[in-house]
Amino acid sequence: MSSSLSPSQKSLIVHSTTIGALKFGSFTLKSGRQSPYFFNSSLLSTGPALAALATALADTIIQAGWEFDVLFGPAYKGISLAAITVVELNRRGVDVGMAYDRKEAKDHGEGGLLVGVPMNGKRVVIVDDVMTSGKAIRGALDCVAGAGGSVAGVVQILDRQEVGQQGNGSTVTELETLLGAGTVKAILQMQDLLGWLEHEGQPEQLAAMKAYWEQYGVKNE
Repeated sequence: MSSSLSPSQKSLIVHSTTIGALKFGSFTLKSGRQSPYFFNSSLLSTGPALAALATALADTIIQAGWEFDVLFGPAYKGISLAAITVVELNRRGVDVGMAYDRKEAKDHGEGGLLVGVPMNGKRVVIVDDVMTSGKAIRGALDCVAGAGGSVAGVVQILDRQEVGQQGNGSTVTELETLLGAGTVKAILQMQDLLGWLEHEGQPEQLAAMKAYWEQYGVKNE
């Protein structure tokens, strides 16, 4: 429910809806599902919105209690997420490095696919926006492992809490089976959006969200 949302969660929702990064309506997803909401983190591109996002990401990471050395942002969206979060963590006295990958290797300058602090022998937290099929995050896991790092956790902006196309568990469930319980966190979940809509008195959007949750929501997370 919205009453349980933290100040940073509420701030992120408000900034996202104001800018249009979070929209309610009818949207066709890549999966073919008709969703009553859509989130596009790329639109969180103003100073105030990025500040709200950095605060919420740092809150989520600190509350997770992970011990780690490096924040890894997979190209492309994860790069800016890692950058703003490392700065916010440093402001709070948490000193960690940042690394990210390229889509294509450079053959000059620093070269290679990886940029930033070395991950060899380091504990790494991966930051990304929204996991859908999990393909991108699995690529990030392979990237960290290939660089000699170990994944301490994964944090995303939004967990849609949806079952897969075959009606099985969510990507989060699959990742935690691989990495361990409590290793995957999100600033917001679909249930948080339901609570916020109820608190804001938006019955039409709330009804559509509840119907979608009943059809596609992962009920055991």
